[in-house]
Amino acid sequence: MHNGTSAKKTGRPRSADADHAILEATRAALVELGWGKLTMGDVATRAGVAKTTLYRRWAGKNELVVDAVAVLFDELELPDRGSLQADIEDVVLQFAALLALPEARTALMAVVAESTSDDALRQRIREAIVDRQKRLVVQGRRRAQERGELPPDEPQDPDGPDATTQIDLIFDVIAGAVVHRTLVSGEPADPAWARTFTTLLLGGLSAIR
Repeated sequence: MHNGTSAKKTGRPRSADADHAILEATRAALVELGWGKLTMGDVATRAGVAKTTLYRRWAGKNELVVDAVAVLFDELELPDRGSLQADIEDVVLQFAALLALPEARTALMAVVAESTSDDALRQRIREAIVDRQKRLVVQGRRRAQERGELPPDEPQDPDGPDATTQIDLIFDVIAGAVVHRTLVSGEPADPAWARTFTTLLLGGLSAIR
């Protein structure tokens, strides 16, 4: 007899442990095999799950690899170091350290390269990685306004940039500089570089001596 207080089952819930194992296996497989040889079957074997388990969660390896990278970026934080300069330097160094990891570097470069001919993949990268990490800019900007380091938001000027445009630009400048420094130039993004870059970002060319 049906009991009105019993919970209605809606299917087997996703296992956080299984997801963690799958995403970790994806990054390891990508480093070892490269994008071209990576298969869903190989990831399933490494993670100790059935291949059908992967396909219930991800449509294919494009989506799987993006999510495997996205969870690494989700670990970035913006600690309160007492000033906007120090806050930015901290997150720049965190970002550079993340890109120094073989699994992060290989996965990111693979999906970005693949996305040049795959609009759906480009959109997934934007949503899962880029848009989610703009939270750091939003948080840092708000904190700097509370400290009085940046002016508060003014009523929107129809001829001027709005807050969203500013946040997008700040993110593009920071992310672009760190990615270029570490993945294109292959130079270290060390504390001295982070300090000089942040000084330039905040003060413009006239601030560099």
